[in-house]
Amino acid sequence: MTAPLEIHPIATVVGGHAKVADDYQGGTEAIIRLNPDYPAETVQGLEEFSHLQIVWHFHHASPTDVALHARSPRNDPRWPATGTFVHRNHRRPNQLATSFPRLLRVDGLDLHVTDLDAVVGTPIYDLAPWFPAMGPRGAVRTPAWVDEMLPDYWSDAHERG
Repeated sequence: MTAPLEIHPIATVVGGHAKVADDYQGGTEAIIRLNPDYPAETVQGLEEFSHLQIVWHFHHASPTDVALHARSPRNDPRWPATGTFVHRNHRRPNQLATSFPRLLRVDGLDLHVTDLDAVVGTPIYDLAPWFPAMGPRGAVRTPAWVDEMLPDYWSDAHERG
């Protein structure tokens, strides 16, 4: 086995969602504030892209939340029990997530985004512009339960009941 990787946050989420929620992640603006020690040129040219790829940590989760077994998504018995690596939540071993927010503008080391499904204070471990040419190749396939579970995922946060 390889030695553990030590990484440090490169940015923090400012504003946006105040609390963790399963759905209604859309329509809320946030700032990804990069480390102030980074030179401005680290984001030079980023404003030309519409979307980013963000790697972040579920920092409100506890290591005891990790679940290395099969379970129904959102613990809903309507959907089949699936393994840890089928879920996209904080119960994963490293408690990391990947998101693809829309980049609205770049202001110095502040990246203004929307549709970021992370909350205030979330540490960001990496970011890059989204290159469609490097996205999935071929037809994308998912089981029916994914769409059944997520009809409101990107609904505007202000619509949350």
